[in-house]
Amino acid sequence: MKTLPWRKFLRGASMQRDLEEIRDLAVKYLKEETVQPVKDLGRFVAWGTVGSVFVGFGVVLLLLGALRFLQEQFKVLDGTLSFIPYLIVVVLAGIIVALTVWRIASGAAKRRVGGSK
Repeated sequence: MKTLPWRKFLRGASMQRDLEEIRDLAVKYLKEETVQPVKDLGRFVAWGTVGSVFVGFGVVLLLLGALRFLQEQFKVLDGTLSFIPYLIVVVLAGIIVALTVWRIASGAAKRRVGGSK
């Protein structure tokens, strides 16, 4: 019985080795395309969170400083008008929040939504 010509390519190759190669290739692909991007995203989120906490803490300190400045510089606002520095700081904080929300809403997300039309 004569061997078929294409069988010489299979000589020495086993189905087990081919399946292991395919499995190794699939695992390597999954790690490269799923695990690594998730790790990178986690790093991005972690640094973003730390930065946001620091910026938020800084804004709170600046608002507290503005309150103390108003209370010390304008002695007219003592007594029955002592609520005015607090009101000014609350309005200032509201403006900061509104600007932040406006910048977030008009940022990259809006460009993506507008560009998909």
